[in-house]
Amino acid sequence: MASFTATTAALLVALGFGVGVFGTLVGAGGGFILTPVLLILYPHESAQTITAISIGVVFFNAASGSIAYARQRRIDFHSGLVFASATLPGAVAGALVVGHVPRSAFDGIMAGLLLLMAAWLLSGSRRKAPRPSVRGTPRLLVDARGAEFGYRVPLVRGALLSVIVGFVSSFLGLGGGIIHVPILVQALGFPVHIATATSHFVLVFTSGAGAATHAIQGSYHVGHGLRRTLALSAGVIGGAQMGARVSLRLSGPLIQRLLAVSLMALAVRLAITV
Repeated sequence: MASFTATTAALLVALGFGVGVFGTLVGAGGGFILTPVLLILYPHESAQTITAISIGVVFFNAASGSIAYARQRRIDFHSGLVFASATLPGAVAGALVVGHVPRSAFDGIMAGLLLLMAAWLLSGSRRKAPRPSVRGTPRLLVDARGAEFGYRVPLVRGALLSVIVGFVSSFLGLGGGIIHVPILVQALGFPVHIATATSHFVLVFTSGAGAATHAIQGSYHVGHGLRRTLALSAGVIGGAQMGARVSLRLSGPLIQRLLAVSLMALAVRLAITV
């Protein structure tokens, strides 16, 4: 078991800060970056330990990012609460199931999913924006800068998709944002900036349920799981605030492309180790 030194803690805080900035910027909570990085850094740890650390860090990232996005008035709280409720059963189930999956199989599943999500985002960014849905609950949000976002939300479809998101995200330690943001944008018609903010709000509930399940199972007592989680979380909290501020200066399509490129790079790097 590798030792946990002050240098190790400082490096994990720095890593957490970077994860917080980019994860909040794209609304994905950072788990999609952190889990593959942890798989590379700790090749001998079980999938359960890796996902426990990642989902715990995602919780702190999502909580910090949600506070920043709430100040910007870009969270669709009504839709977010519906989707969050739907993710909870799947989030608990995913945290329970991952302990039975071999590490090699887990790495392959992660790499494949990242590539699929990257391809979906890139194909969507090349298409013209879809016509606004004529069905669903109407929404009109005005953010702190006075920008208006009008759209309709198919709540039932979103809730059904959120059940799947809850399981997959907790199982892989991603928190859900990396899956939920593309679904909110491509399948449910959310404006990108509202999708990233609302996804972060949903992540608080999804990752909280997953982290609590891992804590009950004792996943954080393996190795230096708790220390690693706390060090990464210390960096993530500050990084999330910066990521939310940077998002104000970037366009929706650019955020989508950044997300897709990062997914592809991590998938390729992770596939090499499988």
